[in-house]
Amino acid sequence: MSEGKLYLVATPIGNLGDISERAAEALRGCDLLACEDTRNASTILKKFGIEKKMVVYEDSREQRVAPELLER
Repeated sequence: MSEGKLYLVATPIGNLGDISERAAEALRGCDLLACEDTRNASTILKKFGIEKKMVVYEDSREQRVAPELLER
């Protein structure tokens, strides 16, 4: 099993200009995004020209999604 890395990237509230280049770099380098809201994440990704697979990860889906994320 290969070791993966987990990055937690805080997203800006209201102003896309508030996201740091380091946060954008982390998003570019990941294989999968676990997002509370894929619509908001899509807006951020589009701004930086990033295309990534996204999985909705919120409280109501945690029991189902968490094992899949841990396996990856």
